Amino acid sequence: MIEIERLTKRYGATTAVDQLTFTVRPGTVTGFLGPNGAGKSTTLRMVLGLNTPTAGGVTVDGVPFAGRPRGLRHVGALLDAGDVHGGRSARAHLAALARSNRIPPRRVDEVLAEVGLGKAAGRRIGGYSLGMKQRLGIAGALLGDPPVLLFDEPLNGLDPEGVLWVRGLFRRLAAEGRTVFVSSHMMAEMEHTADRLVVIGRGRLIADQSLAEFSARHTESGVAVRTPELAALVEAVRPEGGDVTPDGPQCGVVTGLPAARIGELARRHGVVLHELTPRTSSLEAAFMSLTADSVEYPAGETR
Repeated sequence: MIEIERLTKRYGATTAVDQLTFTVRPGTVTGFLGPNGAGKSTTLRMVLGLNTPTAGGVTVDGVPFAGRPRGLRHVGALLDAGDVHGGRSARAHLAALARSNRIPPRRVDEVLAEVGLGKAAGRRIGGYSLGMKQRLGIAGALLGDPPVLLFDEPLNGLDPEGVLWVRGLFRRLAAEGRTVFVSSHMMAEMEHTADRLVVIGRGRLIADQSLAEFSARHTESGVAVRTPELAALVEAVRPEGGDVTPDGPQCGVVTGLPAARIGELARRHGVVLHELTPRTSSLEAAFMSLTADSVEYPAGETR
């Protein structure tokens, strides 16, 4: 379990992380979401003791991570897949990590096989693709068989097969009772991966809830209608609590009523319908709307 309490990090006049408080629990995949520059990577570095908080604190299973010897046995992390010595082979890279953390040498080939790099274990990492480096980074996180795992943008560079494999891996690790914390700036990734979401913007907490709760609270439902008698449809649904927003010639979106009830009311009032389609806004759209004020460099902005 990761417990973060009023965690703050300032760089001069810039506040990268601003009094964050949340808990990442075992047995679930927790997505850590926010626009680029929101403070996600800084937060992960403080969890691992790589950056010192300005205020507040963070513990891993009740203890600051920096105080743990042989850290890979307690927390596995992938922060930057490219931050490896390109002249080493994958096997040599992992073997060095294993020795420094007193991990049995047999684990090196086990995790290389698990991530699909068994046949490329002797190749220099400098010749790896980004997707292969991501797999190597995941292998390093798994090396110590730790109860807590952190991943920063782990799907970058992976092909579709690799993305499906990573999603399955995270779910398996969570099912084993581990704490799995995955950082991303893409809701589309987390929608298919995470059970719970922690959303931040400009270093501050915006949301901390299950994926289902986030969906129910932040997505909007409506029914798209097309009719040559839009005004008559408005008069039919309004007394029943429906509201119609025009959406083009002879088109509108009805909120407040389900599609079946709208159809019944249209028939009762003799309104001809050419289309009646339930519509729900995407989680991606909800995330973009929720974090719109936190985007550091919005597209189209002039300075």
